Amino acid sequence: QVQLTESGGGLVQPGGSLRLSCAASRSIISINAIGWYRQAPGKERELVARITSGGSRNHADSVKGRFTISRDNAKDTVCLQMNSLKPEDTTVYYCKAETGPFASWGQGTQVTVSS
Repeated sequence: QVQLTESGGGLVQPGGSLRLSCAASRSIISINAIGWYRQAPGKERELVARITSGGSRNHADSVKGRFTISRDNAKDTVCLQMNSLKPEDTTVYYCKAETGPFASWGQGTQVTVSS
């Protein structure tokens, strides 16, 4: 098991940027993949971006070209750089670590895009 702590959320104007961080309680080198997800009220949690231990990345179509996921093994952190934010990006963002058949979730961080 690994504990995850998200940070970096907040209020930003449309077109602005935020950088979310997901800090792990132990080394992430052995974690198969870490992803960022979001869940709007009344909707299912959806994948935003995911990065594997080998560095392979995938991003949801809705964020391609705007969001970028990265990992820093030395800091045991996975970040989500979010640019050109839109009001529809407003929701809680969670990170998830996948280790074999196990998954660990963070508590989430709120992102609000509003003028």
